[in-house]
Amino acid sequence: MDILSAGTRFAPPPWSDDAPQRLDLQRRLDPDHLAHRIEQAVPALDLSAFLRGYGRTGSLSHRPDLLLRAVLYEVQRGQHSPAQWHRDARESEPLRWLLRGCQPSRSVWYAFRDRIAPFVDDWNRQVLSQAVAQGLTPARRAALDGTLVAANASRHKLVNETTLAQRTEQLAQASADDAGAAAARPAWMAATPRGRRQQQRRLQQAQQRMQALQQRNGGKRASKRKKPDQVRVSLSDPEAALGRDKEKVYRPLYNVQLLDDLDSPLVLAYDVLAQPNDAGVLGAMLQRQAGLVGKRIEELLADTASAGGADVAAAAAAKVTLYASLPQEAEASQGKIPKSAFVWLPQEQTYQCPQGQRLQYDRSSRHKRSGTETIALHQYRCPAAYCMACPQQQRCTSSPEKGRTISRSEYEEPIEALRQRMGTAQAKELYRQRRQTVELVNADWKEHRKLRRFSGRGLRRVGCQVGLMVLVHNGLTVLAARKKAAETAEAQAPVPKITVA
Repeated sequence: MDILSAGTRFAPPPWSDDAPQRLDLQRRLDPDHLAHRIEQAVPALDLSAFLRGYGRTGSLSHRPDLLLRAVLYEVQRGQHSPAQWHRDARESEPLRWLLRGCQPSRSVWYAFRDRIAPFVDDWNRQVLSQAVAQGLTPARRAALDGTLVAANASRHKLVNETTLAQRTEQLAQASADDAGAAAARPAWMAATPRGRRQQQRRLQQAQQRMQALQQRNGGKRASKRKKPDQVRVSLSDPEAALGRDKEKVYRPLYNVQLLDDLDSPLVLAYDVLAQPNDAGVLGAMLQRQAGLVGKRIEELLADTASAGGADVAAAAAAKVTLYASLPQEAEASQGKIPKSAFVWLPQEQTYQCPQGQRLQYDRSSRHKRSGTETIALHQYRCPAAYCMACPQQQRCTSSPEKGRTISRSEYEEPIEALRQRMGTAQAKELYRQRRQTVELVNADWKEHRKLRRFSGRGLRRVGCQVGLMVLVHNGLTVLAARKKAAETAEAQAPVPKITVA
């Protein structure tokens, strides 16, 4: 990619490619150094749409392709903060080599992070397209997993609706009379008018988030519903979800979802969600994967969180064969006869108990699951007279005088198909690959890429951070495959014969 072909004016870097200062740094870098690999990978990206966003008037900007090289280098090393990029641009020899001696200010790095956020998906789409075109992957089998990552927010500054309203009112009064507010302001309030305006913007975001959370909470079934004053939001990062992380600490966090290829080291899709669990994300991840790769996978390995009715139905609707471990039935864990021991008779539209008795249709209802979603449940009951005389009544039901009941949801057929599939030897063998792929990627990112706490705040910035991690991961994978193919072709090339006259 020729940076000058976009017709946009950029400031020339202090060093040319063959400047003595740069060559001196280059001699100290190993041939396979990460900086060399980043330098070779970035030109494969089409940055033309991104470059058109730069103006043709005003002061000259730093070359965006150089800044992108530096950012990808830092991300791969686990440095995700623009403030750290600013320091390393002055102190890190590989980064100075990549930047050709540029030393952008802190504000430039922060602005650049926000500027590239809308384009990261497209760059990932380009890399995956190159991988498929080069035959690096058939992109037909993948494993899905999610991990919780701490938001860049304090876990000690969580407020409920009442406190939020009080602070909003106090800030409004302070804005109307800055002098009076400065004389008697609470400890949480900023000392300057500018700081208070920033607090007002965050409070407005927090109020919008609180309204959405209250609406979601009100839509839950009574047993799962919290009292309104127990619903809280983070003032530091209102978009973050609240929940317990892997260390059981209750804090603001985000849910990182990865779809890892089973046939290559590539990540086929990614997303960041503001929810503390993995339920209900499968359908959206399949759409993300199809959009990034250009075609949908055929087989998917997932964990127990994706074995719920809505997720199983989403996989079936997308014609994706799902392999997921089903949760242990409560009755089985208590030594009771589980629901799976009852046989569904499709012709008669009822269940048959292990003793051969048909159950009778009782009633239908709709139950709330995962917020405002409702599912239809149909209840079937065994005649009380039969249960009272059954030799298995103690293992079957605690109320034989009422008769054992079995509920069947609208998603029961795909769940039963999943249960039968997971019972086969082929499925068990395939499912072992899940822990060898996507779970290893998550572990590597947390340990070696330091993805334990996000650098930015809000879904846009945390999504950009994860997207950059996927971009450099996939970009280096494609680069390594391209180099290997070139070396193989060179080794297999016929040696020219030397003719002696």
